[in-house]
Amino acid sequence: MTDHVRIGVLGAAMIAPAAVIRPARSSTVAEVVAVAARSAERARTFADKHGIPRVHGSYEDLLADPAVDAVYNPLPNGLHGKWTLAALKAGKHVLCEKPFTANAAEASSVAAAAAASGLVVMEAFHYRYHPLAVRVDEIIRSGVLGPLRHVEASVCFPLPAFANIRYDYSLAGGAMMDAGCYAVHMARLLGGEEPSVRSARALLRTPSIDRAMRATLRFPSGHTGSVHASLWSATALKLSMKAIGENGVLSVLNPLGPHVFHRLSLRLKDRHSSETFGRRATYAYQLDAFTDAVLHGKAFPTTAEDAVRNMTVIDAIYRAAGLPLRRPTV
Repeated sequence: MTDHVRIGVLGAAMIAPAAVIRPARSSTVAEVVAVAARSAERARTFADKHGIPRVHGSYEDLLADPAVDAVYNPLPNGLHGKWTLAALKAGKHVLCEKPFTANAAEASSVAAAAAASGLVVMEAFHYRYHPLAVRVDEIIRSGVLGPLRHVEASVCFPLPAFANIRYDYSLAGGAMMDAGCYAVHMARLLGGEEPSVRSARALLRTPSIDRAMRATLRFPSGHTGSVHASLWSATALKLSMKAIGENGVLSVLNPLGPHVFHRLSLRLKDRHSSETFGRRATYAYQLDAFTDAVLHGKAFPTTAEDAVRNMTVIDAIYRAAGLPLRRPTV
């Protein structure tokens, strides 16, 4: 590897084409060269559909492939930690889907291994790499809102397919894991500090699986926060984040998908402005950041250490809601 990154995909996941395969086609420094699945037949079908040249019948075989520099890990939540660790042991950089692991303790183990390896390990919070999120960060850090009073983030969308892995406790499922990890990450971005959890309330699909979750937060500087995540509730669709300060309000509509309809609004005491951004996909910006980190050592925000902090808040929300922490899949 000198001037480009050869990527192998662990699993024939539905998210893989949007997350890495299509962005790689327009990249001059990234190439998806291999895929592995639970069976060689499943991998071959996926590879033929998406023009991937190398097929492996097991994840172990892909990790042993010398033609692979980095792996994209979109496996079920409970398998993220296991196979990220295996990839690091094999000397591969990792782009790991969110949530990073099943819980904070597992995230800490992976982060330690990542630090010891010297390899790039990025949590795939794709929204964070789009100019929209960069602008949000810029506004928050500028202090133009004045002292913060409250921040909030909602990631709610309908998923009534209850056989989906997102409702499977054995695979570390749950609304707070799948949608809520975004809401927590956004609240942390807006809040500028690491929050504590004041309260949480879940709507349940099963005794261990939340189909929706609301939580309240408090930040060290005194401002409060709230997060709302849902896969199936009365709130069918809500994708937004907001920061309220003494001098004004920052609001973002659809922070996850700026390539479709989105808007950033800033209302201050003396002015009001609204911004939209280009339609280039969030995933394309994420792949740029990943390859820049691999090839040039460029810093990036969604590190393994940041993932530990995000999972710590998620664990605290589950505890506050009276639900068990998610566990790695054996």
